[in-house]
Amino acid sequence: MKPTIVSSALLLALSLAGGGLRTAAAQGGTPPPEDRHAADAAMHEMSHQNMADDPHLKMSAARPGSAADSARAAELVVTIRSALARYRDVKVALQEGFEQFLPNVPLPVYHFTNYRYGLVAAFTFEPTKPTSLLYRKNSDGSFTLTGVMYTVPQRIPEEALDQRIPLGIARWHQHINWCLPKAGEERRWTETRGGTPLFGPRSPISTREACDAVNGRFLPHLFGWMVHVNAFESDDPAVIWGDHH
Repeated sequence: MKPTIVSSALLLALSLAGGGLRTAAAQGGTPPPEDRHAADAAMHEMSHQNMADDPHLKMSAARPGSAADSARAAELVVTIRSALARYRDVKVALQEGFEQFLPNVPLPVYHFTNYRYGLVAAFTFEPTKPTSLLYRKNSDGSFTLTGVMYTVPQRIPEEALDQRIPLGIARWHQHINWCLPKAGEERRWTETRGGTPLFGPRSPISTREACDAVNGRFLPHLFGWMVHVNAFESDDPAVIWGDHH
């Protein structure tokens, strides 16, 4: 199965992990309104895009997996399931500082983000303190825990990613090369050219020069590295480590 991405809360939460839109966000704040629109845009427009074909996504290099990688990954899943099982009750997550992102927007997966954990993740890897918990919403309004999301700053080299979660098992990704409307020009989010959006994740614009040509604001890195671990969704490694929903 080809990996797809549901961006949702990652786009807000990862700003707290050092790859944010503004310095204040990287230090624990939230992006200003004009940049939070980028999160909404990704939420609605990227839910079924293929990572490999997307000029706005950078993936960690594929590596062959080893027996040591598999053992380390399996140990991480055991840790996640053991330490975080209490979050099967979403009320516990809320009580412990996780906040639901975009609660009124229908999504295949909902992110409940702990912004303090997101900041800590910029400096150290704490498997029991993920930036976000991942939930599927059921028809009766209840939530089912499916996994977790980890983040690191975009400046972190891939070798450091491998030390957190082996790259022979999982591939991390970044959101890159976005052209956004300038501050105060949020009305321009709906602009198109030839029926194609000028701004956001579905825009073909992926260079500063092209963005300048439409009087936009170019961001070479929208957020930092991110990865999902669907530890509660299945026992199948392809599901656990596949960034799809």
